[in-house]
Amino acid sequence: MIRVLRIINRFNLGGPSYNAAYLTKYLGDEFNTLLVGGQQDATEADSEYILNSLGIKPIRIPEMRREINPFMDYQAYIKIKKLIKKFNPHIVHTHASKSGALGRMAAHNLNVPVVIHTFHGHVFDTYFSKLKSNVYVRLERQLATYTDAIITLSENQKKDIVQKYKISQSSKTHIIPLGFDLTRFTEDSEKKRRIFREKYNVRDNEIAIGIIGRLVPVKNHDLFVEAINVLYHHSGRKIRAFIVGDGERKNHIEHLLQERNIPFSNGKGDPATVVFTSWVKEIDIVNSGLDIVALTSLNEGTPVSLIEAQAAGKPIVTTNVGGIGNIVKDGVTGLIADINTKDDFINKLTMLVENDGLRASLSGNGWDFVSRQFHYTRLVDDVSRLYKTLLDKKQ
Repeated sequence: MIRVLRIINRFNLGGPSYNAAYLTKYLGDEFNTLLVGGQQDATEADSEYILNSLGIKPIRIPEMRREINPFMDYQAYIKIKKLIKKFNPHIVHTHASKSGALGRMAAHNLNVPVVIHTFHGHVFDTYFSKLKSNVYVRLERQLATYTDAIITLSENQKKDIVQKYKISQSSKTHIIPLGFDLTRFTEDSEKKRRIFREKYNVRDNEIAIGIIGRLVPVKNHDLFVEAINVLYHHSGRKIRAFIVGDGERKNHIEHLLQERNIPFSNGKGDPATVVFTSWVKEIDIVNSGLDIVALTSLNEGTPVSLIEAQAAGKPIVTTNVGGIGNIVKDGVTGLIADINTKDDFINKLTMLVENDGLRASLSGNGWDFVSRQFHYTRLVDDVSRLYKTLLDKKQ
């Protein structure tokens, strides 16, 4: 049996957690997978309920956290080395940056036969200063020499890793998109829509716009507020906006809404134009209740919220960053706006709000597209083939 040690940054709600969970659960009987992960931030939703639903019992390393802390990082590295010695894996597969650094160094030093890393996005744009970003690029180039295969989630992401930042050779870099169980986004959609809209007092003539994700700078909620400001003060259509998630920028976003005299609430009391829902586990109910899903990020890998929105048949307006062009069909399942022109995003969101026919047209194409591209069975087959190919080469 092939032993796989799978290491993820932390068990927060998002694409990497789903990816690691499905690979741990559904790889064939010839694989024995041990899932290891760090500790999510206090403002992040825990993905433990996903693991529990799949019957997965991971090992947690509390010292492996989002922020850089040399003492804690070293403790996490020591724990990973101990796990490798005990489990004796044929393959160490790391997911995202922190686990990718610690896990690959440990695997390299202990001569693990096959080492694989998945980029779920990267931190080379918009996260840090140019100087710090260059340090991370050089580190990733070094780590790539310890790595037998690098996985990117999209063609655009591969271009970044291979051509723009020259981290890895093209022959070593493989495109394997994320995979999910998307069927729940098509089941009982009318019932779920009623549940959401009754909970938040959304009237039939109100268009519900949602943005889903962590409230952090890179998600650029400022642009979302600017767009809602234009719609609230100038559109003839009645709108409600839902900010789904939580994080360090919540107070900042509230301040922006106050400055623009836009009513907001935390989902209690009288209906407000903007509602902060915090984290919601039943995201299929949220998507059923919404009419439009937006994304305003400055940097992205493969945003799960947009895949789920399309599975639910919701039209999208998104900035054109990262792998967006590979997961949204511009003009077919959504509208993609120029990241450098905020008016382009605002104009396209306004167009969707005010054009019922356009919303209906985009809504009808989402499921067919994502069900073919992003089902977990395709993900498992792709990764299983890669594992076996790399092991055969080593043997």
